[in-house]
Parts: sequence; structure tokens; C-alpha cells
Amino acid sequence: MKDFAGSIGNRIFVLLLAGIVVAIAATTWLASNERKSSLRELRFQHLAERIEQLVQAVDDIPAEQRPIVLQAAANFGFEANIVGDMNDAAGANASTGPVIDILQARLGSERKIAVQRETECASPYRAEAPHREICRVVYVSLHDHSLLRLRLHQPGEPPVMRGRSGPYGLQYIALFLILIAILAYLVARMATRPIRKLAQAAAELGRDIDHPPLPETGPSEIRQAAHAFNAMQARIRRQIQHRTHMLAAITHDLQTPLTRLRLRLEKVADPELQQRLIDDLAVMHGMVREGLDLARSMDSSEKIQALDIDSLLDSVCADAADAGQDVTLQGSTRAFVMAQPGALRRCLTNLLDNACKYGQLARVSVSLEQQKIAIRIRDQGPGIPEAELESVFEPFYRLEASRSRDTGGTGLGLTIALNIAENHHGSLKLRNLAEGGLEALLELPVMPAGKPRAS
Repeated sequence: MKDFAGSIGNRIFVLLLAGIVVAIAATTWLASNERKSSLRELRFQHLAERIEQLVQAVDDIPAEQRPIVLQAAANFGFEANIVGDMNDAAGANASTGPVIDILQARLGSERKIAVQRETECASPYRAEAPHREICRVVYVSLHDHSLLRLRLHQPGEPPVMRGRSGPYGLQYIALFLILIAILAYLVARMATRPIRKLAQAAAELGRDIDHPPLPETGPSEIRQAAHAFNAMQARIRRQIQHRTHMLAAITHDLQTPLTRLRLRLEKVADPELQQRLIDDLAVMHGMVREGLDLARSMDSSEKIQALDIDSLLDSVCADAADAGQDVTLQGSTRAFVMAQPGALRRCLTNLLDNACKYGQLARVSVSLEQQKIAIRIRDQGPGIPEAELESVFEPFYRLEASRSRDTGGTGLGLTIALNIAENHHGSLKLRNLAEGGLEALLELPVMPAGKPRAS
């Protein structure tokens, strides 16, 4: 769940950042095009205004004085002369265009106007270093039907944001992108925070059904999700409590009639029948006792406190050795674990009993591995088929078809041990050893430094 939430946050961050960058790029492109269009329109308007002024000036003077005015026009960037009539404008475009439309509107529709574009013309303003520019040759008819030819030097369109793409411009762009990335990151964190809290609560629920409920605060969707999660936790807790109490009640109430049966069996005259009945009764007593242990392992109200794991292991192994079992202990951790003493002792006892029962002996070792207490219990038995290493943790699951107490037991020992390990935020795994035998690995979290020794 945590990885999933992190992935959602990364996706939101990337989508936000990419969306904002694309939106900015599109906006900048549209603004640049609009700016280019506006500048082009202004240049056309300015060009038409200059041509209008010159045409009106030439139109109002006699023909013999026109060369003087046309010569003076060169000072304003024009090359102007009289060429005759429109037949001399071969190659010019007489169709509509931005410049022609503006000149027709300014000079009147009765005038004949044509425009010719030249791409190879030297600028008259750069004699020291001739620069190739774009020129426009405009032909305009005068009132006396003569044709005025105007040649105008028009510089190419300026690049967008000329002078702003230097190092300072790049710095501004980088700063802008960094600010946008920070904003996208904060938004992604805010959007995924409820998911992370829900994932943490789900993980805690798997380890502790009595974990405090989620606070039902925030937006309406988050409150609804938290409320649904809390309701689910309450239902699961009730179901577990009902199942545990029912199992405990059944196994507890069975002890009284079993005790009466034991007393009545003493009156059976046939010694052989009496012994068989007593053995069967002992099996039933064992099943009832393990049923009670299973109920306690699922829902124990025993107080949690700090335990010296080395002392607990030494005591459990010593008790097993006193009972005649071949048990040895190696290693030490000098570590403490927050645990229920009785439950954890029951877990270790079940693992030792299994090892000695099916593997003749138990070799116990303890060590610290990656901030976890690793307890290994090895035996010299035949091991367990690989396909059934997980199945043996299920209640009443046995590898043997027989229900004999001497060979198979009730099938609850490993189930109880696993429940206790998980209640202590630990894990229990089995594996077959290469040299033969089975290893049970019990891992428990080390008590954090500075944590109180009782809770």
C-alpha cells in the first residue's frame, strides 16, 4: 500500500508539472504569434502611411518638379522614380494582400496598386558591411496615369524576445520551472496524504486489530473513507471477539464433563478397555487445552511489557531440558522486546515441542539481524515437503493421516505459535535444511531505545 500511494503521488506530480509546462508553452506560443501578427500589422500600417504621404506629395506637384521630390525621398528609405504605366510593372502582384488592402483603403479604390517582393537587396544603411534584407517594390498609379515605382528596404522580422534569451533569460526560466515543480510537489503531497494515512492504518490493522480508529476529519470524501474504514475495523473486531469467546466457552465448558468421564472410567472393570478409554480421554483433554491456547493466542488481554529475550529463552530451554528434551541454546542479543510474557513463552514452547517430537532434538540460536531478533530452532527430523511449508500453519492441518496423539497431535501447535508471533508484530517461517532437518525462524522487532519498560 505504501508503494502504491507513493506511485500515485509521483504520477500526480508528473501530470501536474507536465500539464503546467505544456499550458505555459502553449500560452507563450500563442502570445508570440499574436505579438508577431501585431508587429507585422504595425509595420504594414507604417509602410502604407509613408507610401500614402509620398504619393500625395507627388500627385500635387507638376511633373517637372517630381524628380526633386523623388530624390529627397531617398533620405527616408525610399528609392522612387516614375516608370510610365502599369505595363512596366511586369512580375508585380496586383492581387489582394495586406499592403495592397491598406493602400487601397488609404488612397482609394480607383488607383492601380501592385507589389513585388525582392529577397536579394543590399541595405543602403550598412555600407561598411552590406546586409541582405527583404525589399518591397510598390507600383502606384498617379492622377495623370503615370506610374510611381517605390522600392523600400524592409528588415526581416525580429526574433521573438530579442536580447532576452541570454543567461539571465535562462535563469528566469529555470527559476520559474523550479517554482512550478515545488508547487506541483506540494499539491501531489496534499492529494496523497489521505491515501498514505489510509495505507498506514490498513498496515496497523493487520498487526493490531485494536489500533485506534482513523480521525474522521478533512474533506467530505476523506471523512467518508475514514468512517467506512473505522466501521470495517469495528466489524472485524467484533467478529474476532465473538469467534474467540465462542471457542473459549466451548473448550472451557468441555473440561467439566471430561473430568466426570475420567472419574467414571476408574470404575471400568476391564483393565485393557479402561486404559484405552483413559488414553482417548487424555487426547480429548489435550485438544481442549490447545483449543483454549488457540483462543488466547487470537485475543489475549495479557499485559504487554519489556522482556529480556535472552533470559526468556534461557528459561524456556532450561524447562525443556528438565523435562527430558534434548535442547541447547547458543548466542545472546542483550536486547529487549515488547511482548506478552505468557504468550511468547507458549510460542517458544510449542516450537521446541515440535522440534523434539518430530526431529528428536532442538538446537536454538539467537542473534540480532537488521534491528530484529532472529530465533532459529533446528531439528534432525525428516523435514516437511516444500509444497506444505505454508499449509502446516493452518488449524488442525496434519501431515499424517492418523489422529494418534503420539504421531500427529491436534495440528494446532504451529497455528498458535504463528498467531502469537503476528500479535507481536513478528513473523514465523519454516524451511528445510540442506543437511537435513527443519528450521523454524521466529523474528521479533527489537524494543526501540528509550521506550518505557511497561505498557
